[in-house]
Amino acid sequence: KFVMWRFLSSYKDVYAKAFKLLEQAGFLDRKDTEVRNLSHGEQRQLEIVLGLASDPKILLLDEPAGGLNHEEVHVLGDLIRRIRDERHMTVLLVEHHMGLVMSIADHVVALNFGRKLAEGTPAQVQADPDVIKAYLGSKDQ
Repeated sequence: KFVMWRFLSSYKDVYAKAFKLLEQAGFLDRKDTEVRNLSHGEQRQLEIVLGLASDPKILLLDEPAGGLNHEEVHVLGDLIRRIRDERHMTVLLVEHHMGLVMSIADHVVALNFGRKLAEGTPAQVQADPDVIKAYLGSKDQ
């Protein structure tokens, strides 16, 4: 009986945690929806929420905006900001969508073929001549 009780207690804890994560991400009303029936953007958000289930100290997101439309990127940005602010969590974001990066990052490191071009606030990095040249090109190119 003791072993069964521990299993059931653990199951209840996991179930409660899952519901809390779904609620925080705004998915509780769709808790019975199969993942395949969610939009691509919603699936991306759910993947991030699932990453929180292990209570990480830092959240690493690799290209979370890939394949998303403008509205989905906006919603994703809101979710990432909420996670950062409500959980007081560091989020390391590897992303090519500069609008998303610049709208949520406190600190940016710009790379070009693995070489660091600039580091600083979003405004500092956006104004850096090496970043502008690498991302926009120059008249000579």
